[in-house]
Amino acid sequence: MNETPQLTKPPQPEPASSPSAGPLVDARQLHKRYELAARSLEVLRGVSLAVARGDFLALRGASGAGKSTLLHLLGGLDTPTAGEIWFDGKNLTSLSATALAQLRNLKVGFIFQAYHLLPELDALENVCLPARIARTSAGDAEARGRDLLARVGLKDRVEHRPSELSGGEQQRVAIARALINSPGLILADEPTGNLDSHTGDEIIDLLCSLRSEHQTTLIIATHDARVAARAPKVVELADGQIQV
Repeated sequence: MNETPQLTKPPQPEPASSPSAGPLVDARQLHKRYELAARSLEVLRGVSLAVARGDFLALRGASGAGKSTLLHLLGGLDTPTAGEIWFDGKNLTSLSATALAQLRNLKVGFIFQAYHLLPELDALENVCLPARIARTSAGDAEARGRDLLARVGLKDRVEHRPSELSGGEQQRVAIARALINSPGLILADEPTGNLDSHTGDEIIDLLCSLRSEHQTTLIIATHDARVAARAPKVVELADGQIQV
């Protein structure tokens, strides 16, 4: 039996000491405000959230509730106006730009509603891109990418470009891409939003299976009550605040 090759990773992001061991993700009194041309828009208003390793959490709320903004902050894609985010013992707000980019690449897998696949690359190339950014050898990245595409049911689609794939297949490619560097956290932003209900159910089934298999922490932002019901823990967001 062939063993899945181990990815070679660059040096880890620079450390920032945590006051104590705790949850994988610990957001403390997060505020996010955007300055628009004529007014100030406060999207998050003092959100605190702790997520343990291996948890499956759904962030539920209507459009504009702040779900996507919160995911972007938790994954280091954006920075809060105020507050702190501790991730795996590191304070994201204190990391350098380089360290934050390394953390996003190695520790976090992102899955978006719009897939965000590069149209000029085939499925395998899209999946392998984060591994190549992490300086994994081409051979190891390709072997890992093929294994993941087979795992998500796309063994025969590795050379297909996004335009040649259905919406559900594109989302499966995005899931495989999110897993290529074996991250500890998967952030999924409305992952079924562009899919019919049957395909959406298949995608959630797949995410749940992969989470259990890899012991990955999963946070899904959704406005769909059916999707949220699949998670053992649900947090409701409204007007930028967690509803208790």
